[in-house]
Amino acid sequence: MHLSETRRLVTTLVALTVLAGLLTLGCWAARLPAGQWLSAALSPRMDDPQQLLFHFSALPRVIAAFLTGAALATAGLLLQQVLRNPLASPTTLGLEAGAQLAITIALLVAPALLAIREVVALAGALVALGFVLLCALRNRFSSIALILAGLVAGLFCGALTVALRLLNQELVPVLFLWGGGSLSQQDWSAPLALAPRLAILLALTAIATRPLSILSLEDDAARALGLPLIWIRGFGLLLAALLTASVTAHVGVIGFVGLAAPQIAALSGARRFGVRLIAAPMIGGLIVMAVDAAVGLLEFAGIIDLPTGAATALLGAPLLLWLLPRLRRSDPPVIRNTLPAYRQSRPVAVISILGALLISALIVALLLGRTDSGWHFTAIADFAAVEPWRLPRTLIALLAGGMLAVAGFLLQRLSGNPLAAPEVLGVGTGVAFGVVLALIAGATDATLQTLFGTGGGFFALFLVLIIGRRNGFAPDHMLLTGIALSALLDAIVVAFLALGDPRANQVLAWIAGSTYQAGWPSVMLAATVASILLPIILLLVRWLEIMPLGQSVSQAIGLPIPRVRLAMMGIAALLTATAVLATGPLTFVGLAGPHIARMLGIQRASAQVIASALIGALVMVVADALARTVIVPRQLPTGLVAALIGLPYLVWQLGRKPQ
Repeated sequence: MHLSETRRLVTTLVALTVLAGLLTLGCWAARLPAGQWLSAALSPRMDDPQQLLFHFSALPRVIAAFLTGAALATAGLLLQQVLRNPLASPTTLGLEAGAQLAITIALLVAPALLAIREVVALAGALVALGFVLLCALRNRFSSIALILAGLVAGLFCGALTVALRLLNQELVPVLFLWGGGSLSQQDWSAPLALAPRLAILLALTAIATRPLSILSLEDDAARALGLPLIWIRGFGLLLAALLTASVTAHVGVIGFVGLAAPQIAALSGARRFGVRLIAAPMIGGLIVMAVDAAVGLLEFAGIIDLPTGAATALLGAPLLLWLLPRLRRSDPPVIRNTLPAYRQSRPVAVISILGALLISALIVALLLGRTDSGWHFTAIADFAAVEPWRLPRTLIALLAGGMLAVAGFLLQRLSGNPLAAPEVLGVGTGVAFGVVLALIAGATDATLQTLFGTGGGFFALFLVLIIGRRNGFAPDHMLLTGIALSALLDAIVVAFLALGDPRANQVLAWIAGSTYQAGWPSVMLAATVASILLPIILLLVRWLEIMPLGQSVSQAIGLPIPRVRLAMMGIAALLTATAVLATGPLTFVGLAGPHIARMLGIQRASAQVIASALIGALVMVVADALARTVIVPRQLPTGLVAALIGLPYLVWQLGRKPQ
């Protein structure tokens, strides 16, 4: 390390240590006089409740916080090193979502299992890991296949968790409190369980430092050095999974630290993997310590009771956003080297079939109904009676699905990253944040809520573009900025949901993606935006063909890279914001639509944008019809059903060997 990098890293560690220390001491002082700390720590008086709380709650909470942050930071570092992707984190593999789903099922089906909830959460995390590895097996555990399979696992588990919550709304506050990550302790069991596990796993990681460091090289170079890539990557992934599962089992979901801490370590000057292996756990532990102490102070003062996992993003996300301009720039990867190639098909035939399927789905969705006597099709002569309810929501589902899929296509094409999707811009979370602000402000009018949501979405877009401009709109910067901003805003939304506010169910249903309130004004707005932006994309399709070739090639051809990226990112953000305002943050089709188009053999950008739009619209139309009819008289969120429809197909395709 250079002297300047060493100073920057030491400064970061000292600043976090001082912050965490001061907040922790302040939290302790609020609960017990400083003169009694030592005696309470070593031998608390049994007749003094304050000393007992200090010994059995405050002290183990601090240690559990540091161990939790250190473990998640190490897991995130391993994932980022193994996958060579700064976006990798424990959440990327779906482990936390699997554990959360397992806990939710246990709570609803067999509450007695909560006595061994650690085992339940660990089982859910390991099942998610097994699913990810199985999906990636046919692709020889490539980095892209693993991350994509992890996202699919997370989406699927998350969709099922949301469904169970909506069907058992009386448990929403409890489930969100655990899902947000709670470090409240009643004894020393959690730190005593985490400490030996973390020590063993860190020792194994340290032993494998040299081969893990070689993974920074390209695969061909690593193989030339005799490194068994599959085994080393598998070993690193297993260590990361065990660390994440142990933490999730004991304290809940605290996912942002695994992404932020390794990045903060790297941006602070820790370039080599061996140095980051020391710095990242310390940074992660100190971040969680500081946040948990701040949460404890707020809780003691009676101001608000936040889950630590949600509050962690309130500190980690701004830190990451502040350090992002110092991240070393990198060219976007070449798309043909990062995305698996599928056998090319005839695009006209595929698009024609997709169009026919969409028309058929529209007809069925408009005519299909269900009553107590069963399923039925509405006669054409009687359609006018149901048209005010069915037609607007079906059209908004079609438009939103198409726009989100096209937005996902643009992001994936621009960055060469198959993980890019509308949610990475933070627009969906920004809209949700605006809606929550409207509810907190007492705005019950739909128009006011829409205005708040619009403001939140475009505020997020403004921040992403401003920060991205300072870095030349480099794709890795844009993705990291969007994720950090989403985590920050999502923390506020999760905190609102965890407070038990009766309006939380309304927000939860909207987040899951609901079209039942769709009306003609939202349809006209979405149709106007789509009719303007989609033709513009087709006119600029040549840019989309050139961009994936890499920055050097694009510049040699004469393409103005910064302006092209700004224009395309702006179009993608506008498409996302319009769709999210109408239906909620239905981002799954933004991820899956372009993938399914590629899997069907569509390669050229012009054909792929049309195919992506048709696939997104088709999935959403079918999902809306099912959401409206499956559990009459109740309804499911359209976004949830869309995930449950599209994910199995994506899973099946992930398990296939590319042609």
